[in-house]
Amino acid sequence: MPSFPLHPVPLRRSTLTSALLAPLLLAACGPALETPPTPELSGAAVPPQSATPPTSSRAVRKELRGLWVDAFGPGLKTPQEIDTLVADAAAMNVNVLFAQVGRRGDCYCNNAAMPRTDDPAVPAGFDPLADLIAKAHARGIQVHAWIITTAIWNSVTPPTSPAHAFNAHGLSTTGRDNWLMVKNDGTMRGGADWLLDPGHPDAAEYIRNMYVSVVRNYDVDGVQFDRVRYPDYNPVGGPNTWGYNATALERYRAETGATGTPEPGDPVWSAWRTQQVTNLVRETALAVKAVKPDVSVNAATITYGAGPADEAGFTQSRTAKEVLQDWATWVREGYLDVNVMMNYKREHVADQALWFEQWNAFGARMLEVNPEVAQVSGSAIYLNYQPGSVQQILDTRAAGLSGWAGYSYRTPDADVNAGTRTKEQVIPELTANLSGVGGPFEGSARWERPNPAKLRAVSGQITVGSGQLGGRTVELLNEQGEVVASTQTDGQGRYGFMRFPYGRVQVRAGGVTSRDFTPLPRAVYTVPVLALP
Repeated sequence: MPSFPLHPVPLRRSTLTSALLAPLLLAACGPALETPPTPELSGAAVPPQSATPPTSSRAVRKELRGLWVDAFGPGLKTPQEIDTLVADAAAMNVNVLFAQVGRRGDCYCNNAAMPRTDDPAVPAGFDPLADLIAKAHARGIQVHAWIITTAIWNSVTPPTSPAHAFNAHGLSTTGRDNWLMVKNDGTMRGGADWLLDPGHPDAAEYIRNMYVSVVRNYDVDGVQFDRVRYPDYNPVGGPNTWGYNATALERYRAETGATGTPEPGDPVWSAWRTQQVTNLVRETALAVKAVKPDVSVNAATITYGAGPADEAGFTQSRTAKEVLQDWATWVREGYLDVNVMMNYKREHVADQALWFEQWNAFGARMLEVNPEVAQVSGSAIYLNYQPGSVQQILDTRAAGLSGWAGYSYRTPDADVNAGTRTKEQVIPELTANLSGVGGPFEGSARWERPNPAKLRAVSGQITVGSGQLGGRTVELLNEQGEVVASTQTDGQGRYGFMRFPYGRVQVRAGGVTSRDFTPLPRAVYTVPVLALP
């Protein structure tokens, strides 16, 4: 096993193995502040590893070992790149590849709701997703289709396809046809990106269909939300300053009775925007499960700054306040199968190393209460030197989480990120450090798709004689007529539940109650339409 490059990482945990002591006995250094992921990097995912059990009689560890493979550079764009990627993932004993299929309103595939990418690096007619699935599955490695949820374009040259969301619903459109995110000061770009506003009902519907179309047309093992939130470029700690699309504002006023234009920190406005993201996750998860119940729905979630002690603390975290992402609710309500925290912290910076542990501890508490939703710590291998990345794998394991993922295959350590070495130089060395003798991935690990027998889900829609479709409270009642869950309708009048007790249930909204029914496993039960006065 080659020695690590001599970069400083503080020696601070008892989980350190003796094989790592020598390279880690170095003085700490590095920037004093955490650098949040850039917009392009904020949702990246890592390639999955083979879940095929070894022939040995020893028990195989159940552990997600993931790699994010982004489409911002080489990695999954040609048959040759995919051959190399799959071989590298197998050598690392990785069992899940989070492959960036949707970059900005496009698809690195030939059959989806989004148009095929304009990326000139992809050979004409070639389907990267289909090729990756065939080659990865042959090695027992899962493929999860990672799609950026809201960002749709970032170039002054428009996409070539007239059907691309930016052409059909971007700068050239007005009224309800315009789906673009707007900041409170009128800004329409987050950094270089134009984005879709999840508060616009048609934009949310389009986003939902992006994910479903990939699941319908490809044998993916999972789909991953990325940037499923409101944008960055806000004051640290909030409030979030985005969401001022005219149609979204009109909905907000109609559903809440508010007048005028809300201030970014208005608590009712913040809660409404947060709910729009949650509705989007819920409805996409239900639609995916209705097509293929055993496909994993997961999200790359935000962990800015220090980690919370509990769920009450989460509501005051930078994640909740700054980007309006309530992933604790997604876990609690069962909308996700896997929560992949983007726990992007530098191990060689003391404050960030502590934050890494804090978010791991919070994830472990969430896992204890919600054992059906896996908790994975996503590590920024691009910000860390290799000893730090190995240490973070050990810390993740010590915290009792379900697994680890690294961002990213294209930038596998801090040297590559800084441009002082190449990926080709680093990957063999990282592979030896991960899966070589004494490495954390020395033995194989298994990771399985969700068990459809555990799926119990309800989906429905309301109609209204007057008033708004969105923002209506819908309750789930048990056999005794007690409320066991509640949610809100989205802008299309949809609602759903994915975690509730066994037995006969009913739904109630606006004083109208459905007939009772018993949701069965392995399917999403569709409630007959509730007609509200």
